[in-house]
Amino acid sequence: MRSPFLDRLERGPLLGDGAMGSQLYARGVPYDRCFDELNLTDPALVQRIHREYIRAGAEMIETNTYGANRFKLAQYGLEDRVRDINFRAVKLAREAREECGEPVFLAGAIGPLGLAISPVGTIEAEDARRAFREQADALLEAGADLIVLETFGDLQELREAIVAVQAACDLPIVAQVSLTDDGRLLTGEGPADVARLLASFQVDVMGVNCGVGPQSTLDAVQQMALPLFAQLSAMPNAGAPSRLEGRYLYYSTPEYFAEYARRFVDAGVRLIGGCCGTTPAHVTAMRQALAEQTTDRPPTIAFSAPP
Repeated sequence: MRSPFLDRLERGPLLGDGAMGSQLYARGVPYDRCFDELNLTDPALVQRIHREYIRAGAEMIETNTYGANRFKLAQYGLEDRVRDINFRAVKLAREAREECGEPVFLAGAIGPLGLAISPVGTIEAEDARRAFREQADALLEAGADLIVLETFGDLQELREAIVAVQAACDLPIVAQVSLTDDGRLLTGEGPADVARLLASFQVDVMGVNCGVGPQSTLDAVQQMALPLFAQLSAMPNAGAPSRLEGRYLYYSTPEYFAEYARRFVDAGVRLIGGCCGTTPAHVTAMRQALAEQTTDRPPTIAFSAPP
């Protein structure tokens, strides 16, 4: 059956949410905490952020599971809670959606493992694939509508994540890389190289998130705009962070993001959102900007009952 998410993308630009991690930090959670564990220990805070993004106009929200793989969770002694943390994250997002009464899509977020894959690092490819599969299985079980692979700086690792998710389910996949200041991955590839690889795996949406601000993201996705069947995504940071009096701050304003939302649409981007430093105010500004460029409205979506 055709995915409602992909049907919606074909109708016009879709607005995602903004940052989760920097929002948690802004509300008093220190950076050395395990943000993913908050799904279990402070679910009300996580759900509050989801609700704020939905009310700001987001049509897709990402689960608080960016680092919820067994390798990253092992740093906190939580490697045996992978299923619990991921499953609960989807439930929190689902409950926020139901409370707000808006037909938003639930995107299961999966980020890098935090350790390099062999031969550069010590993790074997099959172990990496197994870790990604474990996380994807939990997100799928809990009822995610799609999977977002985000902030990958190594194409080999992203390839293993895609293989694992495709083996786990047939949900739509959004695959996004994070670029350095010179517009390339940490492993040296450029946006066109990324697009060719992702096209070979037939991912549904490909793009750029985190890492750089809106202008650099726009430059990158324009290089990815090859004659491919996949849609493009752009979810930049709110500029580079600055440290002031012990706090990390981002200075790209909601108005600045609104202008770039228009530019992303003009460049053919269909999935638009924000990453580190973006807030519900940024999403509101982008929503207003997108409303000026399209009269499409999201369809009424029949979601499955909670498992």
